[in-house]
Amino acid sequence: MAAGAHVIDGKAFAAGLRARVADAVPAFEAAVGRVPGLAVVLVGDDPASAVYVGSKGKATLAAGMASFEHRLPADATQDEVEALLARLNADDRVDGILLQLPLPAHLDEQAAVATIDPDKDVDGLTPVSAGRLALGIAGLVPCTPLGCLMLLKDRLGDLSGKDAIVVGRSILVGKPMAQLLLGANCTVTMAHSRTKDLAGLVRRADIVVAAVGRAEMVRGDWIKPGAVVIDVGINRLAPAAGEAKGRLVGDVAYAEAAAVADAITPVPGGVGPMTIACLLRNTLVAAHRRAGLADPEGF
Repeated sequence: MAAGAHVIDGKAFAAGLRARVADAVPAFEAAVGRVPGLAVVLVGDDPASAVYVGSKGKATLAAGMASFEHRLPADATQDEVEALLARLNADDRVDGILLQLPLPAHLDEQAAVATIDPDKDVDGLTPVSAGRLALGIAGLVPCTPLGCLMLLKDRLGDLSGKDAIVVGRSILVGKPMAQLLLGANCTVTMAHSRTKDLAGLVRRADIVVAAVGRAEMVRGDWIKPGAVVIDVGINRLAPAAGEAKGRLVGDVAYAEAAAVADAITPVPGGVGPMTIACLLRNTLVAAHRRAGLADPEGF
């Protein structure tokens, strides 16, 4: 790795953010008479989703907040899912609602998400939340892009005037990431799998956010010397000879990019840990806003 290249430690940053959230909970409890609450809804028995839900619950409790876990069977109807979400909207103990995705194939994800009260939408996925972000109105922002922005600001400080490219246009990461960078006064290019001369566009960028879902697609010779690279991808390669399972890699060819970048997130240990930390942050902020309190300082 080049002398100057810096590994962005998302795990350490996330641990600090979770600690700051926990430190802010007692003051909220003193003012309101209860702790912030996060409800997570899991439909079906997808093993990966069950692991995510469990880790979110543990992190919520560790931060001193209330955790409400709701599980519905895989054959739950659209009406049953939306009725549960409506009950959580009306529950004053609940400040954040997270519907674990993906849902079973017979359910309409967009309709279910749209049922969530935007003021409790800690995943930032409702149409109202997306509209608020596009219009620059205070709202709740998707956790992963928010975590990416925090890591960028921690490394670079003011992002004004930086040339940024987002590779990937998903509603979970790519689109909100571009909006957040625009809000931070970057000049933003949105690119995707059909972009012409993608490598040439990436080479111009001071900030590269890769969220396209293709293992090591962004090569080292695409990276402008001194750029900051945020790799959102997580892909498992096929096992090599003698391996039980393949390595986890991002959307960026890490060793190649690290040789020329100023800073880069590793996979794993970069962006991933930020997602749950930002979920806790969003729940804390939502609780303050719902109680008519100013946003907690420093968040």
